[in-house]
Amino acid sequence: MQAKLLATAALAALVLATPMAMGQSFADETKPAEWATYGRTYANQRYTPLKQINDQNVSKLKLAWALQLGSLRSNEATPLMVGDTLYVSSSWGPKTVFAVNAKTGRIKWQYQPELPDDMIQFACCDVDTRGVAYANGKIFVGRLDSHLVALDAETGKQLWDTVVVDYKQGSAITSPPIVVRDIVITGFAGGDYGARGALQGYDANTGKKLWKTWLTAGKGEPNGDTWKGDSAEHGGAAAWNVGSYDPKTDTVFWGTSNPAPWNDAVRSTGGPDWGKLTNLYSASTVALDPKTGAIKWWFQGTPADVWDYDGVNEHVLADLKGADGSTIPAVMKADRDGFLFVLNRETGKLLSADPYVPINWAKSYDVAKGVPVLDPAKRVTESNPGQDVCPSWIGGKNWQPMSFSPDTGYLYIPANNLCTNSKDIPIEYRRGVFYLGQDFSVFGGPGGYNGDLVAWDPVSRKPAWDIKLPLPYNGGTMTTAGNLVFFGDITGMFHALNAKTGQSLWQVNLGSGIGAGAMSFEVDGKQYVGIVAGRTVSQPAAMGDAGKQIAALTPEGGTLFVFTLGE
Repeated sequence: MQAKLLATAALAALVLATPMAMGQSFADETKPAEWATYGRTYANQRYTPLKQINDQNVSKLKLAWALQLGSLRSNEATPLMVGDTLYVSSSWGPKTVFAVNAKTGRIKWQYQPELPDDMIQFACCDVDTRGVAYANGKIFVGRLDSHLVALDAETGKQLWDTVVVDYKQGSAITSPPIVVRDIVITGFAGGDYGARGALQGYDANTGKKLWKTWLTAGKGEPNGDTWKGDSAEHGGAAAWNVGSYDPKTDTVFWGTSNPAPWNDAVRSTGGPDWGKLTNLYSASTVALDPKTGAIKWWFQGTPADVWDYDGVNEHVLADLKGADGSTIPAVMKADRDGFLFVLNRETGKLLSADPYVPINWAKSYDVAKGVPVLDPAKRVTESNPGQDVCPSWIGGKNWQPMSFSPDTGYLYIPANNLCTNSKDIPIEYRRGVFYLGQDFSVFGGPGGYNGDLVAWDPVSRKPAWDIKLPLPYNGGTMTTAGNLVFFGDITGMFHALNAKTGQSLWQVNLGSGIGAGAMSFEVDGKQYVGIVAGRTVSQPAAMGDAGKQIAALTPEGGTLFVFTLGE
């Protein structure tokens, strides 16, 4: 279904100019020397304007300092740097949030919360924590027990603690919130447990809940008729990844997860044609008013999802320049379903949808109607197992963040090339227990490679270059004004590439698989690059032969490494 405004005004018509000129940078509200949010700015471009480290000297990078995070396994955080202090969280809860001197790595304070022993039982997909948020002298921490906590950024003193949701329903907070003015906005996981997804806004000064927006449309609500019976009450659509924000339109963008259960006979038609039972707002992009949580518009990338494609991947905001000189206010998402979606972020109008990995669940995407053109043979039902469906539920891209360079105009996507066999089985909802209704196996995709780093041109709608990788589930990317792309791979190698060509310029082995994205900052006139290493465990364990190779090649770990140019 095409994006819809939840208001009376009609969608404004907009035609994407072709060819398009190079991407232009989005408004930057972070100081150039700092990395103050998960994606450095609200736009989630993961681009730094620093260029002291560049394509001419990156080969001289040396280790400046390292910090052991005190927990092994699934360390996925992107550190923040504000002023002269770097903030980083470990896995397991987080077990620890550190504030350290950004130049030396000396610890300033640590926050170590008391967490329930049974927490991991209700956390779907490992003990990961992807970082913290900063605003107005406070650090905001989402925890695996679904608490949201505010700390004094100078001292680490806890200022307030609020419960977002009961973690025992199968919900955990694994990604940092975003802070818009004095409102802290967070989602939570739980789509695979049948938790009903929501986004919630809190007063940054007191922790008081200001609003809550359900992400499954219930009975009597707008679009409530897209669910079978009362299935929306346990329908998933959890917002477990990070959000983005456009200050010009005062709009927050978030992705929502799969509908629950995976077996759609419970919530849709259970057949190849879903009719109106598309299960809104699952597997979607939702655009919200940060003051009230009201949904402005939505776009559902995978209607009535039966492949666990979710729609949670991060949104990158950029202004793209048309050949006629017009500016296209774009929001871009590399969806787990394998399509790269470009929408007008002001209206929600779909502008383009192109496969960036091998896919076969859909034959194409009807941009005018805003719906995929399905291959019925690949749609999983109780009577029709889905055989050799690409991509797998791991996704064409998972949570590992992509980046955008306004210099090249390219997105840099850490992609996967995996496929799956699936079979629906009967399922009933039980609180705090996996609610899938599907058996599956995962295996390598076509072409003899399992991972791919894709430099994607959203204007020409094709890859500029790519690097085929033997294994999937590689780390996120960061781009710089020095014509560099940094990324880590699942074997523990940390790479710097030429952003224009993909040429390898530097690499170092960090000893454990890398899933996190790198970040960069400047202190006393010197540029640094930071990366967390610590292999994710649970998802690779479900990747068949590729997962076995990952486990054999790289141990678990948990270290923050910071590099700078050698003298």
